Amino acid sequence: MLMAGVLAGFVGALLGIGGGVLLVPLLNATLGLSIPQAAAISNVGVLATAGSVAVSSATRQRLNVRLAISLLVFSVAGATFGALLLRVLDDADYKRIFGISTAVIAALMLTRLDRRNIKSAVTDTGVLGGRVFDEDTGETVAYHVIRLPLAAMVSTAAGMLATLIGIGGGIVIVPVLNSLCGVPMRVAAATSAFMIGVTTVPAAIARWRLGHLGDFHLAAGVALGALAGYQLGVWMSGRAPVRALKMLMAAILSVVAARYLLWA
Repeated sequence: MLMAGVLAGFVGALLGIGGGVLLVPLLNATLGLSIPQAAAISNVGVLATAGSVAVSSATRQRLNVRLAISLLVFSVAGATFGALLLRVLDDADYKRIFGISTAVIAALMLTRLDRRNIKSAVTDTGVLGGRVFDEDTGETVAYHVIRLPLAAMVSTAAGMLATLIGIGGGIVIVPVLNSLCGVPMRVAAATSAFMIGVTTVPAAIARWRLGHLGDFHLAAGVALGALAGYQLGVWMSGRAPVRALKMLMAAILSVVAARYLLWA
């Protein structure tokens, strides 16, 4: 469980997806936990991963706080609504939701591998845009957030998924912010990592009240591992090419989608 937490924290920091996309299938397939039980433990791991954002200077430099707070209104609302659905879904429903969600996002990422969302350093960034140091070019670049209503709708859906399948919501937020809303990959990842900590709170409370978080030892092992893995992921994220990060995310999502749509 400790090593699973390290892996989840590493991937969560590298891609801003919370790590639940790996942790839930791992707990479900290898330890035989049900999706609700795995999701509950994943929620704890996601909270630990998000908590590491506060002590990471690299993440804070890329974080867009204004955008994060604007979208949190919608993601928390979605997470709260998702908590109301937990009693009416069964294990098969969770697997279908997991598989379909990951397949759609993987396809979206593959269509945008070579698209960059940066502009010149003198470009007007708008209210929610910003400037960030681009490790790929070695320059400070600007970006402008577009399609904000789409980002709001996706954040709502991400909040629901955070509750239903324990993935933190970053698996949806990061690709959409990067692919359709004009936000650079590393900024999207850092902003998502900040958001998922708040978004996961309603999910964790709902899972605990329903009795899904039965073994606190497993949750503690994941949380400790996630704290260590996150720091490693932050260090690696500034050194890996953006195209490689997108390909890694698409590959992870494709494997998870196949697992739950074809071999479940």
